[in-house]
Amino acid sequence: MTTSMTPHRRSDTAEAAAGGLVMFAAALLFIAGILDLLRGIMAIADDDIYVSTPNYIFKFDLTSWGWIQLVLGVIAVIVSVGLFQRSTWARVVGVGIAGLLIIANFLSIPYYPFWSLTLIAFYAFVIWALCVVPREP
Repeated sequence: MTTSMTPHRRSDTAEAAAGGLVMFAAALLFIAGILDLLRGIMAIADDDIYVSTPNYIFKFDLTSWGWIQLVLGVIAVIVSVGLFQRSTWARVVGVGIAGLLIIANFLSIPYYPFWSLTLIAFYAFVIWALCVVPREP
């Protein structure tokens, strides 16, 4: 009984699907990063747009919160550019920044609930897409 010593290679179809999944995650991260960037600008420019929630445990100055959203959105856009170039560092940082943005959007649910929940879903998909695809050789 002999066993083959050749390394297992993924099929071309599986590699194409994995590459497509990463590109979709990159596009989603780019779009969601732009949306967070714009949300940060809205909070900095005019925080009267946001709903006031007097009994929420996590209370923030909305101008400061706007700067946080702005910075995280810019980082997400930069990381998405790295993902479009298939950089390994971008996959690692992409998971991290998407996780931070999930936390940021969770904390801002009382101010913009539908928007926050939508972006949480986007970032959760980005994390899934970047973690499920095997590392390229």
